[in-house]
Amino acid sequence: MNRLIGAIFLLMTTALYSCNNLEGERGENSKVIFPKGDRLISKYFTGTAYLQMLVESDTIYDTQIGNVTFQPGARSNWHSHPGGQILLITSGKGYYQEKDKPKRIIRKGDVITCSPNTVHWHGASSDSGVSHIAIGPNTEKGSVVWLVPVTDAEYNNGPH
Repeated sequence: MNRLIGAIFLLMTTALYSCNNLEGERGENSKVIFPKGDRLISKYFTGTAYLQMLVESDTIYDTQIGNVTFQPGARSNWHSHPGGQILLITSGKGYYQEKDKPKRIIRKGDVITCSPNTVHWHGASSDSGVSHIAIGPNTEKGSVVWLVPVTDAEYNNGPH
């Protein structure tokens, strides 16, 4: 737990230090804290998504931290994390859903905690992009387990 707290402290310190009036793609009046990174070319995503790794897992922290940006309509496949996952929503509007539970709307300022091995997906709404800091603690337990794509019916079901 101390390693996770240390990694989160490092992330938040970097965020505060980096927030120096940079203008960016999220609107001319917004401030970019982290770059959106490289486009994810992967069978594990529908639509256009980007990833900028901020902290790579190592033997000290056992935590991965990345900035993930989804364009409108983009989403991950169903997946799980053996060590759990924490999402800090930093901009936009999107969705988060755990298997056999209703889809939830997520917005800037929301914090999602996903227990280890919980099957879920997340992504942008159809009319807005969304960005979040994805924290993968306990990486010594294994990496993400990718499953099937989220169908259009699953994506469109529930709140918008």
